[in-house]
Amino acid sequence: MRLLAELRAAGLGAGIALGTEPHLAPAGPGEAAAIASMPERRRSEFLAGRLAARRALRSVGLDCGDVPRAGRRPLFPPGRAASISHSGGVAVAVARAPGHDTPLGCDLELRPLPPGAARLLLCEDEEHLLHTWPVTALFSAKEAAWKALAGGGSVGTLRDLRAAPGDASCLRVEVRDETRRAVRVRVLAAGPGVFSVVLGGDEG
Repeated sequence: MRLLAELRAAGLGAGIALGTEPHLAPAGPGEAAAIASMPERRRSEFLAGRLAARRALRSVGLDCGDVPRAGRRPLFPPGRAASISHSGGVAVAVARAPGHDTPLGCDLELRPLPPGAARLLLCEDEEHLLHTWPVTALFSAKEAAWKALAGGGSVGTLRDLRAAPGDASCLRVEVRDETRRAVRVRVLAAGPGVFSVVLGGDEG
């Protein structure tokens, strides 16, 4: 599959899990504490996301057990890193292979967004993208990029990022105030929605 080849070339592995898989259970006390107050559906999403992350890490040769939370973010053990997304009962994750420094970010959107959602994520200088990109794709690409770039502290919302056309089915997404901080995001159709994944930094 072309995407898997692109992920491998970028030093990434992928994993997928369903919220309906039998025997979904916390892998340790951190996950058990995280789901304790969650409603059933959210609990299944959370556990599927952790399972997808473990599968992604395993695909790059790394084992991983309990993945607790630090705020809303997963807290992986030293030497392990992954990005998780879930939508419509499906969880996906990408993980970084040892020896690589690929920025991590992915997003799955299985439900198309209404056109009006564009005002929540695009600034005026990006509105031309709506002529060639569905709003769901733009949201998903920015969400994946946000996960990869938000660590610098200057990215509060998706409007703090600027998207521009890249090569093929990619977008280049940069931090507005720090244009050298940018990533290349591949956007792929996923049923009625899209899957977006950061394939590397892009200093343009």
